[in-house]
Amino acid sequence: MSEPKTPTPAGDTYKGWVFKWTNYIKGYQRRWFVLSNGLLSYYRTQAEMGHTCRGTINLATATITVDDACNFVISNGGAQTYHLKASCEVERQRWITALELAKAKAARMQAESDDSGDDFSLSSPPVAPGQGGASQNSEVQSALRTLGSKVEDLSTCNDLISKHGSALQRSLSELDSLRLTGEAGDKIRQVTERATLFRITSNAMINACQDFLALAQAHSKRWQKALQAERDQRVRLEETLEQLAKQHNHLERAFRGAAQSNATADNKSAAGPGKGEASDEDDDNEFFDAMEEAPEFITVPADPQFHKRSSSNVSGFNSEMCPDDQSLNEEPLAMNHESPSQELVPLKKRRTRIPDKPNYSLNLWSIMKNCIGKELSKIPMPVNFNEPISMLQRLSEDLEYHELLDKASKCQSSLEQMCYVAAFSVSSYSTTVHRTGKPFNPLLGETYELDRRRESGYRSLCEQVSHHPPAAAHHVISDRGWTLRQEITVASKFRGKYLSIMPLGTIHAIFEKGNNHYTWKKVTTTVHNIIVGKLWIDQSGEIDVVNHTTGDRCHLKFAPYSYFSRDVARKVTGVVMDKDGKAHYVLSGTWDEKMEFSRVMQSSRGGENGMEGKQKTVYQTLKAREVWRRNPLPEGAETMYYFTALALSLNELEDAVAPTDSRRRPDQRLMEDGRWEEANAEKQRLEEKQRSVRREREREAASQRTSSQSEEAVDEDSLTDPSLKSAPHENYQALWFERCEDRITGEQVHIYKGGYWEAKDRGSWEGCPDIF
Repeated sequence: MSEPKTPTPAGDTYKGWVFKWTNYIKGYQRRWFVLSNGLLSYYRTQAEMGHTCRGTINLATATITVDDACNFVISNGGAQTYHLKASCEVERQRWITALELAKAKAARMQAESDDSGDDFSLSSPPVAPGQGGASQNSEVQSALRTLGSKVEDLSTCNDLISKHGSALQRSLSELDSLRLTGEAGDKIRQVTERATLFRITSNAMINACQDFLALAQAHSKRWQKALQAERDQRVRLEETLEQLAKQHNHLERAFRGAAQSNATADNKSAAGPGKGEASDEDDDNEFFDAMEEAPEFITVPADPQFHKRSSSNVSGFNSEMCPDDQSLNEEPLAMNHESPSQELVPLKKRRTRIPDKPNYSLNLWSIMKNCIGKELSKIPMPVNFNEPISMLQRLSEDLEYHELLDKASKCQSSLEQMCYVAAFSVSSYSTTVHRTGKPFNPLLGETYELDRRRESGYRSLCEQVSHHPPAAAHHVISDRGWTLRQEITVASKFRGKYLSIMPLGTIHAIFEKGNNHYTWKKVTTTVHNIIVGKLWIDQSGEIDVVNHTTGDRCHLKFAPYSYFSRDVARKVTGVVMDKDGKAHYVLSGTWDEKMEFSRVMQSSRGGENGMEGKQKTVYQTLKAREVWRRNPLPEGAETMYYFTALALSLNELEDAVAPTDSRRRPDQRLMEDGRWEEANAEKQRLEEKQRSVRREREREAASQRTSSQSEEAVDEDSLTDPSLKSAPHENYQALWFERCEDRITGEQVHIYKGGYWEAKDRGSWEGCPDIF
């Protein structure tokens, strides 16, 4: 603390540097404290006083205690407690004196405010800050508070003068009773006369103060009531004016869009920007902060005429209006209403509970401090950070909402089908909102099957095809007309405060009807507060869902969390366009709750200017319809790792699965049963076994390469043959997938080559490696 300002008679303000306890890592940090009007506020620097207050405590209900020569504590008995330290004992005493005086005044003023029933509060800010009348309101309130403070000071002085004057009069009377003679007696009489004059003058001042106090108290209530009435009237006028401004803005935009839609350049304007997030239906969100990213397009309700017309002869109306599109606009969608006709057969009852997660303590920092900057897959982690499923099972959880693909396979329109595929790409993230545990890294050659053919019509198979970098191949075939495949490599970095997980690879969805082939990639997942605080997960980035058959495209944007944003958290927006760039649907929602779509009836350029002078695209849409909604979590999910109903059944033991199936992994099974110490020991054994197998495989590959080079030493081509220069560990070949070039993306990927389900039917697993 350096050079704190002493209280001034005008403002009763005390300012200065004080050291404040923050946490066990940073300890005491210097902060700028301001004591004013019974409130103690602090800032990181003096420059923050104009815009960012880090904390405020009301002294009227606070307690002030002294710890030692320099430390003192201020607490309001609730969640606010400041542990402060001054630079020396003198400075601490100055602060204690100023705080006690401010506390006494604040408590007294609060008591009077409660008694009089006034609507004003010492700590309540003026309504509608930034408006013209707000500054005047603040000035008047400040003047009233200052006047009240001075009246209280006068009342205090009045009491002190009366008390000390009476004591002085008694002392003089006692001296006079001693009957002193000579010069001493003359002095006593002289002092008595002066004291009498002082008493007469003091009584006159006391009477004047009492009159002033009574008058001020009588008028103060009337002033405050009149001020409150004026403030209420101003607020009502401001609300009316704001509503009129919104209506004017909406009408102006609608008129501008209708006028431009009749122009010949409407088709070009309908393309709009390829990226952007949709604005909310609430017009308030159009008034955004400078810190927010401006939306690149606006959605407004379409003219009522479009709800009554079924043809496409209106200017700006998209030409493709198939019966399925109309049904989308007229009927709400539900996820589980579809009942395909099939033979009724008894289905296996899946488990709905697993053992509760044990409450084991762990020193997180002692493990994490040596891991900063390292690849996460190369860090030996205890199972305390895991959840009892593998990454292959987590990948299979993408099928939680397979009904979306079932519905997409029945669509007549490729644009309508794109809406379902885009919603499916978003739905896979809904299971991650509370899932802060890390899945088990699969062992090389580990597999996982999810056979839901009888219940849901699909079969899924995953296999770990590479260990460094870790890569898993996934293939799903459905009896309802679609196939899903992907190969995902996870890159992750620990940055001290957060963990970034970047899935690399392309997801393919192929539909038999129309032969539509869709591809998209995953966004980045970020786990925050790794060291200190509660873990929370965010998804951010952009997804382009592309139909390689028709050229249709859907651009989805996952908005990252922002402290300054007024948008709903975890927001996702997107636009479905045809190959010519013409918008047909607008998607909006959140990745953890639901997604909705709206059919675009008109689109135009000429909305309000966005960032850098770019014009926004205005989409006139029909009423939004829900295309996907998250299923509720099972009862007691918070004690079962926040697993969904599907996730609870993933690790359930089943007969006839491959010996490499994740359900047979012993460390994962021990963790699920709550035996974490045994699971840690088993995990180390499996990892060491995998390392030894890899070293043996590398030695064999090296010996084969050496013998091959010696046999072909005379062949000049052997010097440039890439196959002879491959890394030793690349000789591993997956059992159920083969590596080839993807004809759509050109990437080298693993594609299912068949044979797994036939081997299961035969019960023949001779080719499976012994990995457990």
